[in-house]
Amino acid sequence: MRTGLLIILVSAAVYAAATPAAALILGGWAPIPDVNDAHIQELGAWAVAEHEKRANDGLRFGSVVSGEQQVVSGMNYRLAVDAVNLAGQHGRYNAAVYEVEWTNTRELESFDKAAN
Repeated sequence: MRTGLLIILVSAAVYAAATPAAALILGGWAPIPDVNDAHIQELGAWAVAEHEKRANDGLRFGSVVSGEQQVVSGMNYRLAVDAVNLAGQHGRYNAAVYEVEWTNTRELESFDKAAN
């Protein structure tokens, strides 16, 4: 019994030492490593399109410029998105998206103009 417990404790210590501190915070927000990833850019485009459906303001997607992600029962994303309005003016917007890839579920939690 003690040997099994010792093996578990040593394994946990080795795992903790080999894992970055940010990854140990379950449910914590972490920067998206590559915002140019096709999936992240597609999420941003989807968020702008979903916003445009609701607001009917003609906003068009430019690109995701930064973001954070949080592992939950799925994934939460906070995306900083560049978009263009009908007047051709570029602006920065904050989009919060919840996604569960294995059920093909997405929800636009919020979409707002970023503060300057």
